[in-house]
Amino acid sequence: MTNERLRRAILAGEYDALLAGFYGEAALDCQRARYAEALEEFGKLYCEREVSVFSAPGRSEISGNHTDHNNGKVIAAAVDLDVIAVVAENGEGRVSVKSKGFDNTDVVELAKLGEFRKGVSCSRSLIAGMLARLSADGYAIGGFDAYTTSDVIRGSGLSSSAAFEVLIGTIISGLFNGGSLDPVYIAVAAQYAENVYFGKPCGLMDQTACSVGGFIGIDFADPAEPQVGRIDFDFASCGHVLCVVDTGGSHANLTDEYAAIPAEMKSVAACFGKSVLREVDEGEFLSAIPALREKTGDRAVLRALHFFNENRRVDAQRHALESGDFASFLRLLGESGRSSYMLNQNVFCGSQPREQGIALALALAGSLLGDRGGFRVHGGGFAGTMQAFVPLDLLGEYKSGMESVFGAGSCKVLSVRKQGGARVI
Repeated sequence: MTNERLRRAILAGEYDALLAGFYGEAALDCQRARYAEALEEFGKLYCEREVSVFSAPGRSEISGNHTDHNNGKVIAAAVDLDVIAVVAENGEGRVSVKSKGFDNTDVVELAKLGEFRKGVSCSRSLIAGMLARLSADGYAIGGFDAYTTSDVIRGSGLSSSAAFEVLIGTIISGLFNGGSLDPVYIAVAAQYAENVYFGKPCGLMDQTACSVGGFIGIDFADPAEPQVGRIDFDFASCGHVLCVVDTGGSHANLTDEYAAIPAEMKSVAACFGKSVLREVDEGEFLSAIPALREKTGDRAVLRALHFFNENRRVDAQRHALESGDFASFLRLLGESGRSSYMLNQNVFCGSQPREQGIALALALAGSLLGDRGGFRVHGGGFAGTMQAFVPLDLLGEYKSGMESVFGAGSCKVLSVRKQGGARVI
């Protein structure tokens, strides 16, 4: 169907059932308008074409903070905020992507992938990295034009970059490979694009959660083939909602802070002749702490302690959810948050003491929730967002309290999305 015909059909409600399956009935008016606008903008850029619409969700890390890059365990969920793309093949040997809110169109020539400069932090690098990895692994690639729009807020800790990478991989799978690419493989390729082409040493959790979808547990013992299992728990039945507060902090100039966490954990592992902490015996680590303090420094030791404790907590939280013990899950969530704050030390940046938005949000959450619910830093940390499970009867008070400090719309109420990267239409 052409972009204009599809736009009219969506506005007429012909795709309501499909959209409701992704976003819920309450969001239909908003999503109709959003999809229609994207289709209209595509037409302005690329004229009338036969199109498809693809989507990739953001994600929320539930537990396992900063463990994936050392082959640890996490719990994560895809959320009902996503990036969508209106796409058409162009047969011209290039990929052209225009994103709402950005002046430039990202263009990557397929014939020049081998000449692409790596390590440049921009969306064009992510596109080139996905194309290069999929091509190197023997998958078909081709030229396409796309217009994207996202409500996964950049810098929000909901993984806008991972959603974009997964979107590109899902498009290539759908257009040129019959939709055959495994979601976990797309995640692995997306991590490669971000590590090698974008230059950010991230783990694999963000991409896996965005690509697979749903509420999942992931074990990265073998990062080439992470073990992904769905967790059968309905948060809607527990009387709480998941809220993420955007504190407004910028992730600019924080790459070194993020990179230091896996590097310091790996420096501890190296003392035992291992590459990652997952390969180190915890008992041997505990016995060696006096010597490790001299070799790696105290912060590296504390971050390693966080890794071992957090890995056990993930197992305990997963067991609590699967057995319906939500109270234990919340208690463990609080322990995870305190560990991130005190041991992993990713709540604020020591070199920027005036900017401690996440620490302030955590303090406010404690005042607003008291001994109910649970809260912790969300995602990479240092700036961006914090997360809370808020009792329904406190939601209004919690939301207004947070937004009185961090601004209207800063508190997002999220739902778990079942679908990962997908061809919607």
